[in-house]
Amino acid sequence: MLPLEGIKVVDLCNVVMGPYATQILAEYGADVIKVEPPGGDDSRRTGLALEENMATLFLGVNRGKRSIVLDLKSPADLAKLYALIRTSDVLVHNIRPQKLQALGIDAQTICEQNPTIIYTSLTGFGQNGPYGGRPAYDDVIQGMSGLASLSQRHNQEKPFYLPTIVADKTVGLQAVGAILAAVVKKERLGVGSVVEVPMFESMVAYALVEHMYGATFSPQTGAMGYPRALSAWRKPFATRDGYICVMPYTDKHWNDLLLASGNAQLVQDQRFQSIAARSEHTSFVYEKLGEILTQKTNAEWLVLLEDLQVPAANINEPEDLLQDPHLQAVGFFQHIKDESMGSLCFPGTPVLFDGARPYNRVPPRLGQHTEEILSEIAIEST
Repeated sequence: MLPLEGIKVVDLCNVVMGPYATQILAEYGADVIKVEPPGGDDSRRTGLALEENMATLFLGVNRGKRSIVLDLKSPADLAKLYALIRTSDVLVHNIRPQKLQALGIDAQTICEQNPTIIYTSLTGFGQNGPYGGRPAYDDVIQGMSGLASLSQRHNQEKPFYLPTIVADKTVGLQAVGAILAAVVKKERLGVGSVVEVPMFESMVAYALVEHMYGATFSPQTGAMGYPRALSAWRKPFATRDGYICVMPYTDKHWNDLLLASGNAQLVQDQRFQSIAARSEHTSFVYEKLGEILTQKTNAEWLVLLEDLQVPAANINEPEDLLQDPHLQAVGFFQHIKDESMGSLCFPGTPVLFDGARPYNRVPPRLGQHTEEILSEIAIEST
């Protein structure tokens, strides 16, 4: 039995941030009912597709759910949504606040339908600030939260976005934690919650974990920005035949590596003596490491560094991950046969429950479970 079995989630989300959060809830055992307009979630048409309305982005964040089509502008369909909500534990949406009341799905209205519901809003910005109600997308939030600027400080060329939709996925994970906290509260106290998860504030908190730095103290004791992360030398290092990722961290790591590589004189250098000294002289320390690593091949370094217990690895291309021996050994990728699309491959749930990995299910076709869900509502409502 998965931890969230018996929990019903109404998913009114679109594209990635919200659907990623509710997919994780489905993987943990929740019955996630994806409520879609007649045209479906926009992500159904984003990416490669072997079948209409089943594009790769949709397949990536909607596994294990059921789909019902409701036109919330129709009073009859809105009534069906209310009936569904009355039998549910959680509602999640990423609809802009100014649209909620007009649709009849604002927090007050929904809580009147089900006082113990966990009403979860995934928004661009907290509603009490001047940015409240603005539209927000991953690229915009990467820029506003400081991530794009930090990228510029690192490579000293120009700002750029991380090559992944990091804001959408990070905030989706934040939402999962918030929803589960509210589920615990409901189980303990029998009350619902109104939960708000704003993208901007979430990503500022994410970016500033290490980059508050000198601004942590008042008065400020130094610049913001974690030097090790911002060093231009913090990157995969060139070897004689390629690139390698190496992370000596402890005093022992550095001492052993410097001695084994024939650089005993650097062991006595004050800039290598402690983690505090290495942090102060990050660029020098990493530059020296880069020079050292050019002396051997990747294979030679990996053997030596494993013997020294210094964390190191080759760089994987995304294509390499499908054949990675560790991922194969733990059964990470899951292959599912679909009658229409054929064999599908999905990343598995990274979390194990009681030693077992939850099994993926193919994302639903648009409206695939409409009649099934309406029948359940009728039964549960009587």
